[in-house]
Amino acid sequence: MTTLTLPRLIIAAPMSSSGKTTVMAGLLTALSSRGLRVAPFKVGPDYIDPTYHTLAAHRPASNLDTWLLPPQRVQTLFAYRTQNADIALIEGMMGLFDGHSSQDDTGSTAHVARLLEAPILLVLDASAMASSAAPLVRGFRDFDSRLRLAGVVLNRVGGEGHARWIRDVIERHVGIPVVGYLPNEPRLSLPERALGLIPTWEAGRWQDWSNAVHQVMQATMDIDQIMSLACSATPIVLADDAPAVQTGAHATIAVARDAAFNFLYEDNLDLLRAAGAELLFFSPLEDHALPQATQAIYLCGGFPERYASRLASNIALHRDIRRAFEARMPIYAECGGLMYLTETLVDSDGTAHRMVGLLPGQSVMTSQLTIGYRTVCARQQSWLWQKGEIIRGHEFHYSTWQGRPDTFPQVYELLQAENRLEGGQREQLIASYIHLHFWAYPELAARFVAAAGKSTPWNGKL
Repeated sequence: MTTLTLPRLIIAAPMSSSGKTTVMAGLLTALSSRGLRVAPFKVGPDYIDPTYHTLAAHRPASNLDTWLLPPQRVQTLFAYRTQNADIALIEGMMGLFDGHSSQDDTGSTAHVARLLEAPILLVLDASAMASSAAPLVRGFRDFDSRLRLAGVVLNRVGGEGHARWIRDVIERHVGIPVVGYLPNEPRLSLPERALGLIPTWEAGRWQDWSNAVHQVMQATMDIDQIMSLACSATPIVLADDAPAVQTGAHATIAVARDAAFNFLYEDNLDLLRAAGAELLFFSPLEDHALPQATQAIYLCGGFPERYASRLASNIALHRDIRRAFEARMPIYAECGGLMYLTETLVDSDGTAHRMVGLLPGQSVMTSQLTIGYRTVCARQQSWLWQKGEIIRGHEFHYSTWQGRPDTFPQVYELLQAENRLEGGQREQLIASYIHLHFWAYPELAARFVAAAGKSTPWNGKL
C-alpha cells in the first residue's frame, strides 16, 4: 500500500466542450512557470487531449480509465506517474458523472475523483446563462455526497460584469468559491474536427494558444486559490497493484510516431521498456527505411487518411515493412495502423491511395462513426494472445475495412450484443480497430518483447 499526500485537483465540467482542456492547459502552464513539477492526467481513453497536457506541462500525460483498467490499477498508475511530481492535475472526460452505462458511473470522472479522493474544480460554460448557474452548480455538488466540489471556473463569459454576477449568485446561494473566469474570446478557442480536438502533433499555433490562455488566466483567475484547493486534498492510501512484466528478454521495437500515427499511450511504452524493450521511433511520413536493429513493429492509430498521399508516396518504407513481414517479424497494428497495412486507403473524397498491402482489401472513410468501449475475446493463438483470453478495449473510427476475404482469420470476437468479429491476423501480423491499454493486461508487453527477441534484427537486407 502507498500513502499519497500529493496535492491534486480534478478539472471537470457538466458536459463536453465546456472548456476543460483550455482551463487544464492554462493551469499546467501557470503552475509549471512557477517551477512546480506538474503531473498531468486525462480521465478516459482519449489520445488527443493529453497532447495539449504534454505541451503545457513538458512531461507526458497519462490516462486514468476505470473501465479499461481495474480501479486498483488506476490508483497504482496514478502513484507511479506522480513519484517525482509536486502536484497533479486530472482533466475529466465528458460530464462529471458520464460513465460507461446508466447503471453506475464506472469509467466516469466522478469514479476517478472518488478513487483518488481529489477535490473537483468545475468548469462551467457560462456563455448563455447568469443566475441559473447557481442551481446547476448546487445539483452537481449534491448529486454524490462522496465527492467534494471545491471550486468553480466560469468559461466563455461576456466580460467582468457577467463574471461578477454569476460569481455572486453561486457563492451566495451555493457556498462554492468561484476562483476565476475566462472571457469568450476566439483566441482562447481550440479548433475541433470529427474525433475532437486536433492533436498538437499536427502543424498549428499550439504554443501561441497555450501562451495566450496563460496570459489571460493570470489576469482573471486566482492561481493561489486554485493551488490551495489542490493542497486541501487529504492523504490517501492507494492499492499497490503494479504490473510485473520482467521477462529476461531484450528486443528492439520500432514504434511509428508522427502526425499521422500518434494515438498511443505512454504507459504502453513504459511497460514495453520494463519488459526489456528498446524503443526506436520512426515516421511513416518521413523515414524511408525501418530503424536498424528493429525486431518488431508497433503501428498505432491516428489520422492516416489526412496524410494518405504522403504515406502512399513512401514506397521505400512500404517495401521494408513487407520484407520485415516476410522475415517473420512480429507486427502489431491498431486502427490507423490497420488502415496503413491494407492494400488501399480511400479518403473522404473518394480518392484511392496505395498502402503497404499486407492486409487484403481497402480501408474506406465513411460518414459513420464507430465508437465505444469493447470487451473482446481472442479467437486465435498467436505470439500476443492465448486463444480465449478476454480484454477490454475501445474503438473510434470513421473507416471500415472492405474487401477482406471471408476466410481471412479474425483476431477478436466482440462480446457485446452484436457478437461481431473484428480485426485480421496473418501469420505474425496482428491488426485490429481495437485500441488496448497494456496496463489492463500487462502480459501483453512481456509477450511482445519475448516475440520480438526471437526475430532477427533488421539490417535493411533481410
